[in-house]
This record gives sequence, structure tokens and C-alpha cells, in this order.
Amino acid sequence: MDATVQAWVNGWVVSRGAAPPMAEPWGWTIDMGMKGHVTRHVFGATGDGLDETTVRKVADTVTGHGVWLKAFRDPSVVSGWLDDDWWIDPEPGCLMTVPLTADDAPAAPDGYRLREWSRGGVTRLMVAAPDGSLAARGQITPTGGTAVADQIETAPEHRRKGLGSLVMRTLQNAAVRQGARTGVLAGTPAGRGLYEALGWEVVALLTSARYSPAASART
Repeated sequence: MDATVQAWVNGWVVSRGAAPPMAEPWGWTIDMGMKGHVTRHVFGATGDGLDETTVRKVADTVTGHGVWLKAFRDPSVVSGWLDDDWWIDPEPGCLMTVPLTADDAPAAPDGYRLREWSRGGVTRLMVAAPDGSLAARGQITPTGGTAVADQIETAPEHRRKGLGSLVMRTLQNAAVRQGARTGVLAGTPAGRGLYEALGWEVVALLTSARYSPAASART
């Protein structure tokens, strides 16, 4: 198994309150218990190390709606391995890492309020706008030497004000204080630019696929 993927799985399940991951020969099965996201199968290999036979074998066992596959390889490749019962996100996500060091995170802009708290092993951060609405948020979960950043979000009307950088750097500092030395995240195309500007590097592309046969039948 790829060590970075394993670190991401270990932190992500804590961050999302998911069931403990069940080890499989090819990766992990994670129960979420939510409508539209019942279970996810995460492959442990990345890039050329993930082969068609393995993906097809796992996909062929899936018969229920709301089951996801997470494969750390380009969607243009993985899409050719799955049939029309699978909805595949055409935009590749990415697995990213960064060395964590403490720095001086910027202060919140005038009028904005920053709140940080930890519970259940997860450190969360909220930035409230001057009118009290949510401007930005995020969370990070240290698990030993690594920490998984998750659910990083800035409201559209509050973008380009440095809030994304504020959230990420504050969370990274919190993880360093708890002993983490490497950051890991699975990012979206929209967030990739922010993370790269902060020193994060892509180590693998990510395909997200959801079993949805009814949706494919309508198209």
C-alpha cells in the first residue's frame, strides 16, 4: 500500500467520523452510513501501480446505490475500466503532501472573526464574515507524524481576500503543535492552486466514481 494513501485514509476517517477502515488486499473499505455515500472503496496503489484488473474486480462486486470508488489514477484512464453504471467525476482530484513547519499565520481581515477549536482528535477552524455569515472553514486531523487537512472551503463572495491561506496556515500550525510533520490532503481542482501556492505538491491524481445505474440509464 502507498504510505501517503494510508496516512490519508487514517486521518480522513477520523475527520469525517466514518467507521474504522477495513483492510482489503487492494486497499480499504470505509463505511460512511449516509444517503448517497453509504460506503467507499479506496485503492491503496497509485499511478501505474493501480491496474485495470484490480479496479474491475472491486467494481464488479458493487450492486448498491451510493457506493463510491476512490482510485489514485487519472480519470481518463480509470473511466475506461468502469461500465456505464458508474458516474465518474471528469475533473481529476489530487493527493497532495507538504512538510509541516510552524510559521506566522496572517491575522483575519478587519471585521472578520476567527475561531479555532478541537474535539475528537479534529481541529476545526471557522472564519465568520462581518455580518456573521460563514466566510471560510476547514479542519485538520493529526494522526502521529501526519495530519490530514479536510473540508477546506471559502464562500464565493469572500474569495480573494486571503482567507484560504489564513485557514490552511492556521490549521497547519495547529497540527505542528500536536506533533505532525507532514500534511496530506485529497484536493479538488478548484483548491489545487491555493494548495500549490502554499507549497503543497501533487503525488497522485484521484478518480472519484459513484455507483449510480439509474442515472446512467436516463442519459
